[in-house]
Amino acid sequence: MAPGPKKHLKRLTAPKHWMLDKLGGEWAPRPSTGPHKLRECLPLCLVLRNRLKYALTGREVTMIMMRRHVEVDGKIRTDPNYPAGFMDVITIAKTNEKFRLLYDVKGRFVLQKIKANEARYKLLKVVKKGKGAKSSIGRNPFVTGQAGTIPYVVTHDGRTIRYPDPQVKIYDTVKYDIKENKITDHIKFDIGNLCMVTKGANTGRVGILVRKEMHPGSFNIVHLKDRSGAEFATRERNVFAIGHAGEAEVTLPKRRGIKQSILEEREEMLKRREK
Repeated sequence: MAPGPKKHLKRLTAPKHWMLDKLGGEWAPRPSTGPHKLRECLPLCLVLRNRLKYALTGREVTMIMMRRHVEVDGKIRTDPNYPAGFMDVITIAKTNEKFRLLYDVKGRFVLQKIKANEARYKLLKVVKKGKGAKSSIGRNPFVTGQAGTIPYVVTHDGRTIRYPDPQVKIYDTVKYDIKENKITDHIKFDIGNLCMVTKGANTGRVGILVRKEMHPGSFNIVHLKDRSGAEFATRERNVFAIGHAGEAEVTLPKRRGIKQSILEEREEMLKRREK
């Protein structure tokens, strides 16, 4: 007999970017199954308790959630362990606050405060593109045969969107209206566009795509350059396009994706202490 799904997560094996202290207990909240992977998400329990400090205990988090105060991408969520991930919009109606989950230059999740007009949409990375079978996606009733299959794309947060723009390819980014449930614009994964790294050692860094290196049989490499002139490289699938020609479509965190050296961080810290 199969053992079934795991229901617990120990604090020492939890992702480091959750920033849980070792002495805070033996267990950590295990994210429910959802649109983001366990090691690429932040449970709503940690958002309310550890980041926003709206609760002191897990029980208080449950009370807040069950009163239907928290929305993720425009939908009320009552599960304290719901996995919120990159680009998700978290709305707390009671305090009239809206946040977008992004990465800082050290690869940790940041709750970036945004305005109401920006909370209407989110950016989605296309990870799969195809034509749907009749059983799963549906069929166009006005066309017969193979031509009746419906084109669709799958995004990084598990959405399947039918009838996308034919110009949208894999690794491109689509601007998705949360209320209308439709694509309003798209950003090509092309040289000259602004991108953010979402995996690897350069997670959270933002730069303009400079060039691509194709390696058949291995991982394609892309090179980016940030506003300070520093150039860095990562795998193609680790990069998320966020804007056209240096203009980001979303509000970026404090550092705006520019990574400092240890010496630069030390100098800045000393200046703050002097003040």
